Amino acid sequence: MGRLALDVAVETLRLAQPFRISGYVFTHSDVVVVTLHDGELKGRGEGGGVYYLGDDVPHMLSEIGAARAAIEDNPTRDELRSIMPPGGARNAVDCALWELEALRAGMPVWQLAGQSAPKPLCTTFTLGADDPEVMAKGALAYRDARSIKVKLTGDIDLDIARVKAIRAARPDVWLGVDGNQGFVIDVLDRLVAALEEQDVSLLEQPLARGREADLDGYNSKVPIAGDESLLTIEDVAGAVGRFDVVNIKLDKCGGLTEGLMMAADARRLGLGVMVGNMVGTSLAMAPAFVLGQGCDIVDLDGPTFLAEDRKPSVHYEAGTITAGPEVWGSGKVIVE
Repeated sequence: MGRLALDVAVETLRLAQPFRISGYVFTHSDVVVVTLHDGELKGRGEGGGVYYLGDDVPHMLSEIGAARAAIEDNPTRDELRSIMPPGGARNAVDCALWELEALRAGMPVWQLAGQSAPKPLCTTFTLGADDPEVMAKGALAYRDARSIKVKLTGDIDLDIARVKAIRAARPDVWLGVDGNQGFVIDVLDRLVAALEEQDVSLLEQPLARGREADLDGYNSKVPIAGDESLLTIEDVAGAVGRFDVVNIKLDKCGGLTEGLMMAADARRLGLGVMVGNMVGTSLAMAPAFVLGQGCDIVDLDGPTFLAEDRKPSVHYEAGTITAGPEVWGSGKVIVE
């Protein structure tokens, strides 16, 4: 194959309203969109970076710039893993290579990945941290949701009140909570007991990245997922004995190629698998939807926070997400 032309664009995604988690309030998200042209076909990918690692737009642009010549030399997806480090920049390029490869092969990405035809996935819908009564109203507003994820802040009394209010409002849904590194090991027993009482099915990243060893030997009746602690395939083995579930995000691991490898490795080690997302458009959700076909827990609600999504877009209905072939990776020929 000949050389590729690499185009890079920066887009600012405005949120419909501010979104609060432990330690952060988001009003917008800046993303990098990569397009790879081979003269006839083009592949696209979107990267949002990893805010807590300083993986922002300037960092992503710098990494793409440093690798531009190698990217335009038309590498395989495996070769790209050696060319670029994990993160949002590699995610955007990797996903663009997936779509371009699917176009060249005349098949959709899911088929290229060796999967069966995709099915709609039950996804969580996330409530940003707020007063308990406000979050309860938000849970009621998600009337079609079958799964809800609750952002906590580390204020344990307030967090427990939040969970109780949401569970009272929505006794019918699967409920998970996300600590976003806001807690310490000394309060974990109290938190887990309260979550168990409210029939919470997942506790995500309760402790700070770097404090994983505090979970050695910890016995939680509520499954614990690692997110910020588990970035790439190199981290998966270390999850054993500390986490029950690996939360894979393409912006963390550097693309669908490594995401699929992480999922297979987690399964081999007896761990559960979750797919998550940073805030992004449907172009970012569609590759994660492919990964989600083999996951136990799906958290792909990023576009629901945006003031405006990309068109065509993923489809949310009855608590599920579907990413049709028109969104990304269709295998249809695109003529410039």
